[in-house]
Amino acid sequence: MLRAAGVGIGDEVVVPAFGNVEVAEAVTLAGALPVFADIDPVTYCLDTAAVEAAITPRTAAVVAVHRFGRPADVPRLHAVGQRHGLLVLEQGESEAPYDEVAQRRERAAYLDAKLRGVRTPDGGDGHTYQQYVVRVPGNGRPDRDAFARAVRGRGVECHVPVKTPVHRLPEFRRCVSLPETERAADETLALPVDAALTKRDMQRIVSACNALGGLLQPAF
Repeated sequence: MLRAAGVGIGDEVVVPAFGNVEVAEAVTLAGALPVFADIDPVTYCLDTAAVEAAITPRTAAVVAVHRFGRPADVPRLHAVGQRHGLLVLEQGESEAPYDEVAQRRERAAYLDAKLRGVRTPDGGDGHTYQQYVVRVPGNGRPDRDAFARAVRGRGVECHVPVKTPVHRLPEFRRCVSLPETERAADETLALPVDAALTKRDMQRIVSACNALGGLLQPAF
């Protein structure tokens, strides 16, 4: 898509660093330079103001990536693109069947109501919960990695959704300030929310997490 739009050598493309390396790789394969912008701490997608701040005379495009089932703010990004004459592309996630999405939302609502000591995801804007991502703030109680080990030890599978932001990887290392990206990489943890989970499974997840205590930071 980038090549078809004429993006190439000498161009810059604004992309998120929080997520898969494939987006930055696609930019370099087109001959352009990936420029990393920070994310919105609620949606984990590109922050519109950060995108606008990253634009230079060489910027040719922006790639918006939908994250964890929460869509990026595409209308506002398109408005930025129109103001600056930029191409705005979207990278979506694989879409689950409607029935499965409904079941994921049901399980997410259960976790929202029952979990304590972690910050649950914001469910706005049509969240499909491809992943149920909570935050475990490192503020004097067990940090995210210790929390994850303890939860696994209680028989609940969980994983760190983004272990290393792209701007920290050797091939894309940049000296750039991305505080929300860094914070999200350090605090986020994906808990099970699959449609196949039973009520007993859900109770086990809640029990494992809540038994660890935790201390919430102030909400955003």
